[in-house]
Amino acid sequence: MADVPAHAPLFKELKLGGTTAPNRIVMAPLTRARSTPGENVQTDLHAVYYSQRAGAGLVITEATNISRQGQGYAWTPGIFSDAQVDGWKPVTDAVHAAGGRIFCQLWHVGAISHNVFHDGAAPVSSSVWTPKGEAFVGDLHPDGPTVPHPEARALTVDEIAGVIEDYRHAAKCADKAGFDGVEFHGANGYLIDQFLRSSVNTRDDQYGGSVENRVRLLVEGVDAVIDALGADRVGVRLSPAGGAGGSKDDNPMETYVAAAKALSGKGLAYLHVVRSGEPENTKVVDAMRKAFDGPFIVNGGFTPEEAAQWIEDGRADAVAFGKLYIANPDLIKRIAMDGPYNDPNPDTFYGGGAKGYTDYPIMDGTAQAAE
Repeated sequence: MADVPAHAPLFKELKLGGTTAPNRIVMAPLTRARSTPGENVQTDLHAVYYSQRAGAGLVITEATNISRQGQGYAWTPGIFSDAQVDGWKPVTDAVHAAGGRIFCQLWHVGAISHNVFHDGAAPVSSSVWTPKGEAFVGDLHPDGPTVPHPEARALTVDEIAGVIEDYRHAAKCADKAGFDGVEFHGANGYLIDQFLRSSVNTRDDQYGGSVENRVRLLVEGVDAVIDALGADRVGVRLSPAGGAGGSKDDNPMETYVAAAKALSGKGLAYLHVVRSGEPENTKVVDAMRKAFDGPFIVNGGFTPEEAAQWIEDGRADAVAFGKLYIANPDLIKRIAMDGPYNDPNPDTFYGGGAKGYTDYPIMDGTAQAAE
């Protein structure tokens, strides 16, 4: 039995649409805020970071803005300009050269933003809403790096159509940049979730009110991305627990199971669902698993042991790891050997350079560093 890796269920091959993952260990999308100021372009450092982690069954990039309107954090990358496409190409090339597979997560933050990102204009959302907490504005505001969120305004129906086209355009840009596919970010309290959640969406048109109406933008956005790339290159991320800015839904079991059902039948590569620690949330995640007809990825504080058990029990097909992947570029090898694991340094999560990004030690005790 010496040749059987620890947590063996994680090391089975998995078909994710048109992508074959050699294992079921996914690198979760992780915002690291290291893109160039202004243009929001990736650099050679990003190519090192992602290629170090290419052993994952699938690498999902940090959340990536689909438009200028979609940005809400300092130094986060985009995927809508020629310069951004060119910045991502060395990243995808490096991951592929290392034998990996990489999807780009398409992101519109909605209200979780600040006027400094929009030439003084208000952020947008499903409805008029002021999120709790503060926006990470870096050096763009004299009171930064964080300042309170301003009030967001409601998108008009015509503007919603424009957002859908922005998703389509970003998907095409991701294709030009060499990505194997994209993940449509509908989770964590950002724009799509602001339409899903009853605490934010108070619209009285075709995008508000009933669950069917609140799910509409999710479905229309996903359909636009499918039109651009094909369903087998598109995954979707959802999160039934509370999100950024203090948003929530009054009946997550109803809303998110309906969302999972609405995404079924399209031939998507996968559905990626974030759980929280609450038992009720886990019940919703299990119900979403039953409602969706394709590969199911879960994320949210999993240990390798628990991840293997969820796959063994049929509750998920793969598990995405976040903080473990920040600190352990060779996570595949470490899980196979049952550890040990490096501890992440929260002080270097957001912003900066190679420190806390590409210099975590690998199993032989050396460091993969890039200055």
